Amino acid sequence: MRTAAERLAAIRDEIASAPHGADATLVVVTKFHPASLVEELAAAGQRDMGESRHPEARDKAAGLEALDLTWHYVGQLQRKKARQVARYAHVLHSIDSVDLVDALGSGETPLEIPVRDAFVQVNLTDDPARGGVAPDALEALAEHVEASPALRLLGVMAIAPLDEEPASAFARLAGHAERVRAIAPEARWMSAGMSQDWRVALEHGATHLRIGTAITGERPSSP
Repeated sequence: MRTAAERLAAIRDEIASAPHGADATLVVVTKFHPASLVEELAAAGQRDMGESRHPEARDKAAGLEALDLTWHYVGQLQRKKARQVARYAHVLHSIDSVDLVDALGSGETPLEIPVRDAFVQVNLTDDPARGGVAPDALEALAEHVEASPALRLLGVMAIAPLDEEPASAFARLAGHAERVRAIAPEARWMSAGMSQDWRVALEHGATHLRIGTAITGERPSSP
């Protein structure tokens, strides 16, 4: 059985050899896995780590501070916890409302938290309960992020719906990315693709791949 470091090396090689893969950023999602796994991956040269549960992410970031990793928060952000997350997460992948942007820039000293890189998450489903902004509200949200003193707009993020071919979903996301670039030309990044569909995401312009189980192995049932 291969180790996580060996699986990491294999995925890196595959990404590097794929069209448009040479410049992609690999974010290894380590949700539910112990800090020791993060240490193993860091020892193998991995710098970008993803988490989606606030308490677990906070504790890992604090406990592994000496490793000088870049932490990506890829889960849904709750407004009331947004500023807590922004204290340790360098990149926020799930900005999906004006209220959330305002929460990150609020407080008596809004700049006490460093400016964080941010993706606007787009909901690619018809279910409003799913994370992400509705496509028809995308421009307004992107403009709000652009105006926030707390955030630096990188581009768009999405999760492919389970009931749709990834190629179709990521093609639509690429169109949404173009809409955001019309507002902010420097926001040229796209966070898309996970263990099962990252190859398709790359074909449609993904620049940040959020890969978990293909590298870490199956998640334990609890942290």
